[in-house]
Amino acid sequence: MISNKPVCVNDFEKHAKDVLPKAIYDYYFSGADEQQTLKDNVAAFSRWRLCPRVLRDVSNVDLSVNILGQRISMPICVSATAMQRMAHPEGEVATVRACSSLDTGMMLSTWATSSIEQVAKAAPRAIRWLQLYIYKDRTLTKSLVQRAEKAGYQGIFLTVDTPYLGKRLADIRNKFKLPPHLRMENFETLDLMFSKKDYGEDSGLAVYTADAIDPTITWQDVDWLRQMTKLPIVLKGILRADDAREGVKHGIAGILVSNHGARQLDCVPATDVAT
Repeated sequence: MISNKPVCVNDFEKHAKDVLPKAIYDYYFSGADEQQTLKDNVAAFSRWRLCPRVLRDVSNVDLSVNILGQRISMPICVSATAMQRMAHPEGEVATVRACSSLDTGMMLSTWATSSIEQVAKAAPRAIRWLQLYIYKDRTLTKSLVQRAEKAGYQGIFLTVDTPYLGKRLADIRNKFKLPPHLRMENFETLDLMFSKKDYGEDSGLAVYTADAIDPTITWQDVDWLRQMTKLPIVLKGILRADDAREGVKHGIAGILVSNHGARQLDCVPATDVAT
């Protein structure tokens, strides 16, 4: 019997298109503007070639590495992906359990549909990091960091490439918003939960971001964040060497070279050629 079970990334993409509502599939699948960077991100993988050595004993292979002082089983982690319960009833809770079973790390999105505490409770021994946006409400931002510390997260990944949300044309066409039975679980008010009924003719998430996220952040805000927490700070969204060097001056623990999955500024390079 031939199985229809997905066995590779392309299979999962096809399955997702078959089972998810169009607006949700488009949200996960699309990039910004004309999606040039999205195409280049995909093409970047095909530019790499493997040059294997032979006649080496590979009966025991160790792929483990250290990330922020934590040992993980392989140099592959799960980065922040917002609102995962749109695709699966357990969302981020299922993801952290999977990461824990493989001894690798998970970065939880600020915009998760499972809370910081729910994810920690689901896999207390998992390596967990919090992806953070700096909100206009700095007291709220500080509370997110404090909750992550209390729940045993091991690092903060500060997103630095989203002063405004990228122009995602599919989301604008679909007037994207969360399904009514879901909300961003890290917040308490309807405005911050991304749970309004009407966001007008634009992408609801673009309206939400413009209302809530602070576009004025600078390197001084990195210093502010470092002063409030003992957790290591990683800057997520660096594409230039001079920005990386500046981050070192401000005491960051690491950088995540990223173009936000091609979902922010189109026509930036794929991360394999970032300078």
